[in-house]
Amino acid sequence: MELVARPWPALWSLVIGFFMILVDTTIVSVANPSIMEGLNADINSVIWVTSAYLLAYAVPLLITGRLGDRFGPKRLYLSGLVVFTAASLWCGLSGDVNTLILARVFQGFGAALMTPQTMAVITRIFPPDRRGAAMSIWGATAGLATLVGPILGGVLVDGLGWEWIFFINLPVGVIGFFLALRYVPALSTHPHKFDIPGVLLSAVGMFLLVFGIQEGETYDWGTIAGPITVWGLIISGIAVLVVFVLWQKMNKGEPLLPLSLFKDRNFSLANIGITTVGFTVTAFTLPLIFYFQLVRGLTPTESALMMVPMALISGGLAPVVGRIIDRVNPKFITVSGLLLMSVALAWNGLLMHPDTPILLFLLPSAVLGFANAGIWAPLGTTATRNLPPRLAGAGAGVYNTTRQIGAVLGSAAIAVLIQARLAAELPAVPGGSGEAGPTSFGGPLPESLREGFSTAMAQSILLPAAVILIGAAVALFFAKPQPLQGWGTPGVLPATSSGTEGAGARSR
Repeated sequence: MELVARPWPALWSLVIGFFMILVDTTIVSVANPSIMEGLNADINSVIWVTSAYLLAYAVPLLITGRLGDRFGPKRLYLSGLVVFTAASLWCGLSGDVNTLILARVFQGFGAALMTPQTMAVITRIFPPDRRGAAMSIWGATAGLATLVGPILGGVLVDGLGWEWIFFINLPVGVIGFFLALRYVPALSTHPHKFDIPGVLLSAVGMFLLVFGIQEGETYDWGTIAGPITVWGLIISGIAVLVVFVLWQKMNKGEPLLPLSLFKDRNFSLANIGITTVGFTVTAFTLPLIFYFQLVRGLTPTESALMMVPMALISGGLAPVVGRIIDRVNPKFITVSGLLLMSVALAWNGLLMHPDTPILLFLLPSAVLGFANAGIWAPLGTTATRNLPPRLAGAGAGVYNTTRQIGAVLGSAAIAVLIQARLAAELPAVPGGSGEAGPTSFGGPLPESLREGFSTAMAQSILLPAAVILIGAAVALFFAKPQPLQGWGTPGVLPATSSGTEGAGARSR
């Protein structure tokens, strides 16, 4: 590990870019109707504006994490930030939906280059006994970004137009670039051999799996084209990833994914935990927002503002939690946070009736704030505590990949469940199609449909409430962190280090 004299400016510089790329995973959802109108696009095309970004973001994460170990996390982060910022300008200037989708692919790839490096740098410049405070900032950023996206998107679309959800990234990207250039240290690199078969197998397997899950609802979980089916893609993706793991085990050189990472029980369990968190955070907002807008008649901005207590409490408590988990076993905080999230979501479900006073929903929103503060930092600290510096990028790539897969699973699962529950609670939808779905309605629902719709949303939000309990059960088996020997020893760099990116790395 390489301690630096001023690690906190480096962390805050990275958080700016990390926040920006996570906001872009949710900000577009609010702008979809405006994009459809402005670019004369149909709903399937507009769905791909988000799908293309998520696909290009999720698929390369294993590879880009390893590239950070090989070429240095600072280089990869700055390169990704340039790609992301330039692609944001391209998105805003797009004159048709196909150009916008292509630009979003490049934007997602830029995000994939950046994300593992943020976690890897934290792992390498903060000693394990002070990493909790740093991870609390990283975790709070991840939690808050998913909430700020819809709020910021609503304000920008209402005030300036859909293009500005992308243009807003330009000044942020430029500022973030120069701050990272100035404050992020150039850490030592490691002479990894590049596992070409592993790269190809992981990329193909991840693409097939993520595309199948992400687009399953679009194709009604059936045929995509000719003999190609959604389930065929998913099964093929799993099969290719199994071959990838077998190759990593058999590879006598240096594999893309060191399986030795999973010998650490806490790393393995934390990855399961963050998968359930990614699933839950992505899934619960959809039924909640649909209820606020279609049953209660709130605007997109007003419905997003209902989550402000969650954002304020989570952000305010994050530094406090970070200091605590450096001194106590983070398992207990993690379990408490995960249980609180399940309680808050179930509470929302109980409140979902057409005549519930709207301000009552601020109470479970506040509980979600306490839950968020107790989840992200303890999980991240648990996952990275025992990572050796030469594998920091690989570990960060795995951790962020599992989080993103959880998000894709959550998005697909909640869409299917919402459709099924609406079909059961509202069998006769205006228009006579026989199928119920949120897109069947153009605005606030007629009085006669609100109770059934509310019931369907209340039932749907119980799915993420149940999934997060799996994360809580897994966290119960975290091993107590042990003091690490040799971390942060003055003047000592990892034996496998082959030099540095520059003079920025220095031991203390």
